[in-house]
Formats: sequence, structure tokens, C-alpha cells
Amino acid sequence: MITYQQPDTKTAVEARADAQRIAFGPMVFQATMAMRRLGILDELYTHRDGRTAVEIAQSHSLPEYGVKVLLEAGLSSGIVALSGDRFTLTKTGYFLLKDEMTTANLNFVADVCYEGMRFLTDAIREGKPAGLPVFGPWSTIYEGLSQLPEAVQASWFAFDHFYSDKAFPAVLRLVFEQPIAQLLDVGGNTGKWALQCVAHDPRVHVTILDLPGQLEKAKRNIQAAGMSDRIACHPIDLLSDAAAWPKGADAIWMSQFLDCFSVPQIVSLLKRAHAAMGAGTSLYILETYWDRQQHEAAAFSLHNTSLYFACMANGNSKMYHSDEMKECVAAAGLNVVREVDGIGVGHTLWECKR
Repeated sequence: MITYQQPDTKTAVEARADAQRIAFGPMVFQATMAMRRLGILDELYTHRDGRTAVEIAQSHSLPEYGVKVLLEAGLSSGIVALSGDRFTLTKTGYFLLKDEMTTANLNFVADVCYEGMRFLTDAIREGKPAGLPVFGPWSTIYEGLSQLPEAVQASWFAFDHFYSDKAFPAVLRLVFEQPIAQLLDVGGNTGKWALQCVAHDPRVHVTILDLPGQLEKAKRNIQAAGMSDRIACHPIDLLSDAAAWPKGADAIWMSQFLDCFSVPQIVSLLKRAHAAMGAGTSLYILETYWDRQQHEAAAFSLHNTSLYFACMANGNSKMYHSDEMKECVAAAGLNVVREVDGIGVGHTLWECKR
């Protein structure tokens, strides 16, 4: 597991170099996206023996000057290497071009986060998503998710689904170890989990709880799959304490859901889950906790995703340490009876009981 208790052993030269990488980080990011979008990284991937700046410029009808400044920036970033006058793609460049997770992260930052993140200081001071007005006048991104520009929606869902999709096959087996007739899918979004549940077990019926705008997308997906008789949609403001949840479910499911809320909101949501649970009901929580990650890069990604929550999503949630979430579970009168780490891309599954 990740720990941050090690002493600082970097030399002054190393620390100063790291500081410069942070100082120019936004420019490195934009240069990387430009090389992806202009086909420069693809060109180097195709020509493993290398290409000159002139050849790349001619190949893509680009000014030689522009190609050179991008490639030279890529040298310092470790994206490309240079031998003589020929540039080649490094391993880092390969992952920036071909890795599915990196692509999801790049597009999410570029399309969803980048423009609004300049308001992060305001977001921290005010405790609200100060960057969100670049897209619309909503108090949280979830209210306006169905109204975001198409490209922004695509990158948001690709980011969200990449991580959940990798975990779903494993957790389906865990959740359905015991028979489930009724399952409550809280924050079911596009209906992806609900559809996988009914495909996995022909006996289960699912009810999705979510905002009305989000449920419209879920309904379309459910109808297209011919599953309207087994998946119901229950419009609800999940943050309203007055909005009771349906009772009688054998299992309640929350996937990458609680990280969208502040600690007091999480406790409130879990208390309403508690009220909807029977003596035998299991509450399943699937989350990525930054302290449960096996690799530093994973924790790095989660810490920076918290900045998205602070500035763009709602101004009060984050990716949590597992101890923080356990305190919320206990405050709601629930116990974690089973924990499974290392699912999908760093997910942890908790089964909770009253």
C-alpha cells in the first residue's frame, strides 16, 4: 500500500528540477495533446526507426517550426528521443498514445478540467466549484451533466466508465455469491451496472436511483437493451434528507458514488441506506481509496482527481482515505463485514451490514 512517511532524500538539484517540471506542467500537457491531435506521436509510432522534423512536417502539412518546438519540448518531457536528426517515440510516449487509461485521463483533463482549473484558488477559498461556470450555471456538475457539450460528456463518461468497467466483472461474482431478487442501484448514472446485473443473473430486478436528467439517458439505454421489465428508474434528489429510498432490496449498490459527496453528505446518504435496509440486506460500496493503491502513479491520479471535485464538480468532495470512509460508515450505524482490495484498477469493495 502507498505511504507518504518516507524522508525527503532528494538533492537540491533534483528537487529544483522537479519544481521546474511543475512550473511548466500546463505547457507540457498542452504540447502533449498537440502532438497527439496533430498525428505526430502516431507518425513516430508507425516509423519505429525514427523521423526527422522535416519529414513529419511534410507528412502532415504542418510548419516545420511548429513541429520542431513540439518535438523539442517532448525531448525534455521524455516523450520522444533524438538520435542525430531523427526523433523516436519513447516508452512514455507510447503510453501517452496507446494506453487506454492514459487516454481516458488525458481527455478528461483536457475537455472537462483544463479550462476551469484556473479558478482552483477561488474554489478552495469559497468551498464551491468555481470552475464549473465555464460550462453552465449549475451548483454541481451532476445537475448539468446531460447538458454539457457532447465532447465534454464523452470524455467525462469515458473517464468514469474506464475505471468502473475494469472492476465490474470481478465484483459481479462477489455481489451475486448469494441470491439477489431486488437490487437498489444508487447513483446508477447511465444504467451500465444495472444492465450488467440483469445480464449476469436472470432473476434479479434492479431499481436505479438518480437525478431525473441522468435517468433519461439510463432509460434510453435500458429500452435499447430490452430490459425495461427488469430495470426500473426512480427519480430522486439524493441530497434531500426528505427523499426516502425504496425498501425491500436484498442488496444496495454504490459504485464510485460516495466520492462525489462531502463527509456530512456521505453520512446522510449512508443513514438513508441504513433506513432502507432490512436485517439481511447488504450494502456494497465500490471505491478507489488513495491509501489502498499498489502504485504511486495510481495514488497520484486519485489525489489530482480530488482537485477536479474541488474546482469543477461540487467544491466539497474528493477521493478519500479508507479510514475517512470507514468513519462515515460507522457514523451511519453500519459495519464493514467484508473487504476486497485490488479489484479492477485499484478498487476496493466493502460489504456493509446494519
